[in-house]
Amino acid sequence: MATSTTKIRCVRCAKEKSTVQCDGCLQSFCLNHFNDHQQQLNLQFDQVQNNRDRFRQTLNEYSNNSHEHDQLVKQIDQWEKDSIEKIRQTAEETRNTLRKYTNQSLSKIEIKLNQLTKELQESQKENGFMEKDFQRWNQQLDEMNEEINKPSNIQITNSSTPLINKINVDLFRESWVIPNINVSATWIQNGITIAGGNGQGNELNQLSSPYSIYIDNNETMYIADGGNHRIVEWKIGTKESRVVAGGNGRGNRNDQLNGPTNVIVDEESDSLIISDTENRRIMRWSRRDGKSGEIIVYNVTAYGIVMDNERYLYTSDWGGHEVRRWKIGDRNGILVAGGNGKGNRFDQLDGPRGIFIDQDDSLYVVDQGNHRVMKWVKDAEEGIVVAGGHGQGNSLSQLYYPWGVVVDQLGTVYVADQINHRVMRWCLGAKEGSIVVGRNGYGPRSNQLYYPLNLSFDRDNSLYVVDCNNYRIQKFNKVD
Repeated sequence: MATSTTKIRCVRCAKEKSTVQCDGCLQSFCLNHFNDHQQQLNLQFDQVQNNRDRFRQTLNEYSNNSHEHDQLVKQIDQWEKDSIEKIRQTAEETRNTLRKYTNQSLSKIEIKLNQLTKELQESQKENGFMEKDFQRWNQQLDEMNEEINKPSNIQITNSSTPLINKINVDLFRESWVIPNINVSATWIQNGITIAGGNGQGNELNQLSSPYSIYIDNNETMYIADGGNHRIVEWKIGTKESRVVAGGNGRGNRNDQLNGPTNVIVDEESDSLIISDTENRRIMRWSRRDGKSGEIIVYNVTAYGIVMDNERYLYTSDWGGHEVRRWKIGDRNGILVAGGNGKGNRFDQLDGPRGIFIDQDDSLYVVDQGNHRVMKWVKDAEEGIVVAGGHGQGNSLSQLYYPWGVVVDQLGTVYVADQINHRVMRWCLGAKEGSIVVGRNGYGPRSNQLYYPLNLSFDRDNSLYVVDCNNYRIQKFNKVD
């Protein structure tokens, strides 16, 4: 603990004498009372150590019994009981998957705990701790304890089959699991720049024509930095990114990208799925040793990609005016929207951009040329308009070359209204939308956007916007 010595009044005995100032609480103590203060700090430090040890025991217990995660396993057991012999094999497969994901979650917590342990050891060795450190350390332990008791990214879901309802263990994917957001929620209109914002360029603190953002379960951002032909990983709160795909110049080699416009994370394979738009291909890039990628879909100019609960990949083909579903590894996708030529009928699309799949496998498509967002229920032959659809314009019932879309579990549609430089919200069944952010025209100020292309939400319902021509990612906090 850093200190300084001078003659001022001791905060304990109120006598003016040689004192030592604590850099943590910024109070001055005489030497006798400073020793008492130091002992109190040591006791608090020991308490943190004890809390850490107790949590270590809890973590070990969960690690040894990870398959007994109360509510999740009860769902599996009940499903197994109801389906009796026909589903016994599936039940065992599902338990194994749950163990895998739970162990992965516990391993991540183990890493965080080891980091905390190292920090505690270093602080104890250097005697470099103060009051605010105890609060931070205890908060970290509370967060880890909360995560181990209530995993936020695992759930059991049902899917229909001709014979039985097969269940799967799924990690929440930010691309389709959006929090329920109150329809009256509002956001602070001044955004915070959390990536880029340092002008157009190719330095690690810069972006050039960013197109999309993906926030994974650890709240790490992946940005399709199209103008720099790369995908960058940006930890929230840091000032620089790390190149995780591309970055080797514009080209069509497997270690290059050409104007990528979309990126998502496939948690199961621990890889990035990238729409390498100008090369008309979809790439898969390992997050572990991603020196180059592999082509998994050929001949598609996709400005939107999304993965559903069963790991089927959807691509919006801008030139083909259609959306297809792909099983990774297949060469031929299945048409799920459009495909009837360019047009404005309900069974047609015109230059589709962003897409979104909800938990009912309903597909939302930004039908950009028609200035609308369409919803295609699973297996439907035509879509329904859920936003826009009244020609280009800036009224509350119109959109103007929209780009990205997300939908919460209440069916509320949020869309990046590109040329109007705003983000719009369309409640279920509404005839017109409302402006979420971007009420002040285009520009570089914190309350302005300049061609917003995509958007996302985090668990706190904070809104993230890809502010393309300002070369930045803006975060808008929800009003409490």
